[in-house]
Amino acid sequence: MKRPEGFDPGSLPVPERPAPPREDRAASDTDASARGGATPGGATPGRAPSDGARSLLTGATGQRLGAGITALAGRFRALSPDEDFVDPVAQERAAARAARAAEAAEDPDVDHERPLGAGVRAAETAREARAARRRRRLVERQEVRRFTRRSRHRRAAWLTSGAVLLVLVLSVVVAVYSPLMALRTIEVRGTDRVDRQQVLHAVDGQLGTPLARIDFGAINRQLAGFPLIASYVTEEAPPHTLVITVTEREPIVAVKTGSGYDLVDPAGIVVESDPKQPAGMPLAAVQPSQLGSTAFRSMTEVVLALPTSVRSTVTQVTASTSDDVTLTLHSGAKVVWGSPDDSAAKARLLAALMTSQAPSGKVEYDVSAPDNGIVRQQRSAG
Repeated sequence: MKRPEGFDPGSLPVPERPAPPREDRAASDTDASARGGATPGGATPGRAPSDGARSLLTGATGQRLGAGITALAGRFRALSPDEDFVDPVAQERAAARAARAAEAAEDPDVDHERPLGAGVRAAETAREARAARRRRRLVERQEVRRFTRRSRHRRAAWLTSGAVLLVLVLSVVVAVYSPLMALRTIEVRGTDRVDRQQVLHAVDGQLGTPLARIDFGAINRQLAGFPLIASYVTEEAPPHTLVITVTEREPIVAVKTGSGYDLVDPAGIVVESDPKQPAGMPLAAVQPSQLGSTAFRSMTEVVLALPTSVRSTVTQVTASTSDDVTLTLHSGAKVVWGSPDDSAAKARLLAALMTSQAPSGKVEYDVSAPDNGIVRQQRSAG
């Protein structure tokens, strides 16, 4: 039997034991004296106490002995497992639990163990935990999706770059080493005074070479042997064609020689020879040996700066130095040009002067100072 906490068997009330009859006490005392033992009152054996003292001692001793025996019996009863002990506090608690269990059985939705506020808080906490788990799973899925998408993009970028690089390498290999891009046809354009077949024969050593490996330095050296070619442009037309566009030298002045006239370009190179002076080409008053001199270059620069309408009217160009170029027109009028500096401004000034006053055989236009044109009568040779 379970004992309640704080229970002390010694605290139970001890029932009073009735005192034995006086005659019994007297008899027991007499027996003790006869056995020669000490009496409870401390009397010396062999000396009989008086009747009053014996009765007093016998009553006190019996009471103490009875109280001790009663207390000892109560303790044995408390410690005995066969003793049925009922704790009133435990009974009350058991009854309360039984009542709550009965109420819970009638209404399972009601929690009688906790107050209503604690249940609401627990439910809200559970909902928040579930929402947090859903958000975490959503974020995790988004991160996984973003990581995989980034990985796919990175992989696609690497694959694209590798494919482009591979295509470039194959293109270079095919262009440089493959006979699929070999030169098979050479076209020459822009020739008039230059023999086209001679030009083709000069550069046909490049046939069979891939377009990417054509030796343009060799082509330059080969075309330099044609003095009438002022410049040229090459253009590749894959897969097998090379186009050479030639710019021929154009004569700008004529120089009188013993057999006729040499047509000379601004660089002093004779483009062609003619027994007669071509119409519309001015005559340069220099010797053939002076071609390429400073005075000759100044004359050609001035002629090139003239408008086409004025150049066609020039019959002669003279200059003793680079600063005294003079032009003679079909009408006999003269133009004092001076140096070839500011030739464009001088050409505009000359056109304005010739428009304001018709040229005559005795007129001289001075445009040596482009900001101050002068028109005067020519001085007589005498």
